[in-house]
Amino acid sequence: MTKNAAKKSSKAVPLFEHVSMPLLDTRLFIRRQIKFTIIAFCFLALCLGLGMSGYHWIAGLNWVHSYHNATMILSGMGEIDDMPTNAARIFSGSYALFSGVVFLSTIAVLFSPVVHRFLHIMHVENDDAN
Repeated sequence: MTKNAAKKSSKAVPLFEHVSMPLLDTRLFIRRQIKFTIIAFCFLALCLGLGMSGYHWIAGLNWVHSYHNATMILSGMGEIDDMPTNAARIFSGSYALFSGVVFLSTIAVLFSPVVHRFLHIMHVENDDAN
C-alpha cells in the first residue's frame, strides 16, 4: 500500500456531507438519525445514572426514590423529596444546573441531522435557482 493510499484509508469519515456533496439518500439519512438518537439516549442514560448515584449515596434515598428525583430533575420538572443534608442540597442544585445543559445538549444531538438536512436542502435549492 502506498503512502497516499494509507492516508486516504485512514481519513475519518465526516459526520455530515459537505455543502458541495449531493443530498444524502433517505435510507442513509434515517440510519444517521437512528445513530444520533441512540447517542442521545445513551447520554441521557449516563446522566440519569449519575443523578441516581448522587441521590442514593449523597442524599441517602433508596434507588426508586433516587430514580424518581433524577428523572424529574432531568425532565425539568423539579425534585420530589426534601434533601436532608447540606451536601444533598448542594448535589441536588448542581445536578439541576447540569441537567439543564444535558437537556439542551441532548436536543442538539437529536435534531442536528434534521437541521443539517434542512440547511443542505435549502442550499441545494438556492444553487439550482442560479
